[in-house]
Amino acid sequence: MPASLRARIAAAVLRLIGWRLAYAPPPGPKAVVVVYPHTSNWDFPIGVIGRAALDLPLRYVAKHTLFRWPFGMLFRGLGGIAVDRRVSTGLVEQLRARFDAHDTFYLAITPEGTRSRTEYWKSGFYQIARAARVPVGLGFIDYGGRRVGIDTWLELSGDADADMARIAAFYADKRGFHPEKAGPVRFRADSLT
Repeated sequence: MPASLRARIAAAVLRLIGWRLAYAPPPGPKAVVVVYPHTSNWDFPIGVIGRAALDLPLRYVAKHTLFRWPFGMLFRGLGGIAVDRRVSTGLVEQLRARFDAHDTFYLAITPEGTRSRTEYWKSGFYQIARAARVPVGLGFIDYGGRRVGIDTWLELSGDADADMARIAAFYADKRGFHPEKAGPVRFRADSLT
């Protein structure tokens, strides 16, 4: 499965700390990857090791305050793209343009947008995937099963209710570090208009 030395080392580290890697290769050179549930700061180091073990050049979006000195260079080096959530900046269009500008581009997004419980997912991942015409990978960090990875890829139909039902079914047995902080898998009714 993992080919590079870095991927083999990362996979060995996962095994050493009691985690298993789940992976189905992406169906093409570009995709949006949803990562859920996201309930703890521990998700980041597990996710970084998992990303290395997958040997997939995943980029990710994170709040801009994480990219300040002294950690900014580290987060950018790990594939981070800073987002200022306080400003409406046409992020969907900016990220769609990144897909157009690259031959290979994988973008990871935590649809809750926070580690705290939310009642609705942000719809940006859905809008980006539809605009860029790319599949959605269902990524997870499951503390219940001690598994991390991406093992399911979906082509979105454009019927958000049906697509979200499929996504909710996939995540039904995945548990975050703080399960009580994982909100329901759904969009606000007006989020795609």
